[in-house]
Amino acid sequence: MKTITISTVSAALLLAGATAHAQGSPMNYQPSPYIGGDVLFWELDPEGRGNFDSTGLRLRAGVAFNDYFALEGHLGTGGSDGNVELDYLAGAYAKGILPIAPEFRLYGLAGFTEVDADVDDESGFSYGAGAEFDVTHNLAVGADYMRYLDESNYTFDAASVGVTFRF
Repeated sequence: MKTITISTVSAALLLAGATAHAQGSPMNYQPSPYIGGDVLFWELDPEGRGNFDSTGLRLRAGVAFNDYFALEGHLGTGGSDGNVELDYLAGAYAKGILPIAPEFRLYGLAGFTEVDADVDDESGFSYGAGAEFDVTHNLAVGADYMRYLDESNYTFDAASVGVTFRF
């Protein structure tokens, strides 16, 4: 059921991106794919049981349709804190981009994530924000903070730092 939900959301985000690209971008702008790798500092905060936190890895991939909109996917894993281990997180997001300077951007992400940890396997709405700075034309460094899950009895958050390569 959760795989169907993430697949449906991913298809809807792709359709929204294609529509935004067709309606709002100049004819000469080519979609720009990118891939990134990050160190993921995650925290699971179950209500009343203390915090669990650790460090894992995250892979990101996406397509920028113009300077202001992209679609992005995350796949993360790793790290354990006592009895809690992050098996994986997988999600799809719409990415709104605000260019501050030619080499510096702020962005916001919104979408859906599935998180599988030893204590639970849940999916839900996710959101976050970050910044990115171009080191070269194709290489950028960046950081973000995501609220991957916000359930009634716990939250799952992560801060990440990494690099992005644009094709």
